Amino acid sequence: MVLGRLAHYAFDAILLSTVVAGVKRSTGFVPNTESISDPTMRSFADQYFGVGETIFNAIQGTAVNSTYFKRGEQH
Repeated sequence: MVLGRLAHYAFDAILLSTVVAGVKRSTGFVPNTESISDPTMRSFADQYFGVGETIFNAIQGTAVNSTYFKRGEQH
C-alpha cells in the first residue's frame, strides 16, 4: 500500500518535471532555481528538472522516429 503510493508520487513528480521541460522547450521560460538560497536544494531542483529534460528528449526522439506521428502544419 505505502509502496504503491510512493510509486504514484514519484511518477507524478517525474510527470510534472517533464511538463516543465516541455514548457521550457516551447516557450523558453525556465524555473528560476537561482532564487533558492540553499545550495543543496538548488542542486536537487536542477537535477529534478534535468530528469524532466531527459524524459522529454526521449519522448521527442521516439515521436520523431515513429510512423505514428507526423509534423503538423504551422499556423
